[in-house]
Amino acid sequence: MVPVVPAVAALMIEVQACKLSLPRPSISSSPPITSLLFEPHSNSLALMHSDSSFSLYPSLSPFSPPSPQSQALTLTLVPPPSSFATFLLLQNPRPNSGAHNPRVLFVVAAPHRAGAAVLLRFYVLQKTQLFAKAEVLCTQKDLQFEPKLGVLFNANHGVSVKLGGSINIFAMYSVSNSKIWVFSVKMAGDDRDDGVLLKLMKCAVIDCGVPAFSISVSGEFLILGEENGVRVFQLRPLVKGWIRKEQRESKNLNFPNGCGSKSAGVEANMEIACNGDLEGRIDLHRVSVKRRSVRFRQDSSEGSACFVAFKGKEVEHLKSMMPPLIPVKAVSIQALSAKKFLILDSDGDVHLLCLSIHHLGSEITCHMRQFTNTMKVQKLAVLPDTSTRGRTVWISDGFYSVHMMTVSDTDTSANEDDENDSEEKLKQISVTQAIFASERIQDIIPLAANALLILGQGSLFAYAIS
Repeated sequence: MVPVVPAVAALMIEVQACKLSLPRPSISSSPPITSLLFEPHSNSLALMHSDSSFSLYPSLSPFSPPSPQSQALTLTLVPPPSSFATFLLLQNPRPNSGAHNPRVLFVVAAPHRAGAAVLLRFYVLQKTQLFAKAEVLCTQKDLQFEPKLGVLFNANHGVSVKLGGSINIFAMYSVSNSKIWVFSVKMAGDDRDDGVLLKLMKCAVIDCGVPAFSISVSGEFLILGEENGVRVFQLRPLVKGWIRKEQRESKNLNFPNGCGSKSAGVEANMEIACNGDLEGRIDLHRVSVKRRSVRFRQDSSEGSACFVAFKGKEVEHLKSMMPPLIPVKAVSIQALSAKKFLILDSDGDVHLLCLSIHHLGSEITCHMRQFTNTMKVQKLAVLPDTSTRGRTVWISDGFYSVHMMTVSDTDTSANEDDENDSEEKLKQISVTQAIFASERIQDIIPLAANALLILGQGSLFAYAIS
């Protein structure tokens, strides 16, 4: 780490700053960095380069005292080509094994066979603090594991794909196919294998009628950034299928496409998922059902989905008396908490999305409100932290400054009755600190509630405010 001139801050605030010098691949010239990904559970950093390769660094601690362990930061190189990547956590993969700590997984998508297929590569963070390529078990016909490559998915890669990951789940959107696939991942090997054996399953397919410009998988929801708003899906129907209670009246159950139906005989309450999962308390013998992926339409409410329009945009258009020439797009979705999200649109405005579900299978209650920021935001970064009532939000205009805001739970009520009060509180939220960088800002990611990593014009800078 190379120290640099401290950033400018108001009042008597202590600011730490350093320029990161990370291990580089053993090649003559390392390609420039174009974007960043960070996983806060393990402090893992992924750098995407201009040649579409990735560099993976676990346990990044730029402000920790120097030690032999920190100096020997290990590098894992993901070779090109790569089109998109995401981190996700594998949580409680084997409940009876005693392994309760989540495992970190890095998923990379790439074109294969000139874009006729999608190549998925999986890297698991081992206990030795090194990312290792994982072996993957696939049983579905359109998924095939090749040891030297990865998982080949029989779908056209096309122009581009986007990935979004959460706990045990990731989603992939293909522009050319106009489809979103939802996958589940779990550990399949013994814990002594150090987590390099995974099981991959395709759970759902969503047919898209309109393009998605961003995608987020977080907690209970899959959120798509579309024109003039966002579309929200409940994850459970996508992963588990539709759950419905049936009266089991005999052992002769029919499962057309994995869905349960009634028949006559001995009674027992059970819950049947349309993708073949059986849930609930069943005292009789468990029925073996072949799991199949469920299918939804983007504009349908079958998957407990709803569209939430940007609030305030229609007012701006009425004031101008002119229809918008270019539709406003939701270009970035950041989780503020389990049911609250910040949405950045293509106009540079930030919106707060509040979601709630009263009970399983019920409709989603959605509210969208716009921040009254005067700056046109180009970069938005949030580190969700449920241990504190306040969430730190970092925004940048894409030039030389990053601004820090704090949003508390009391500022983000999801109650429609409190809408006017919440609107007033959102207007009162202001920037508390500012950081001025020496290079024009390409990307920002939060390292902690008070720390930030900035990608300048090829250089990485870490800042901490206390």
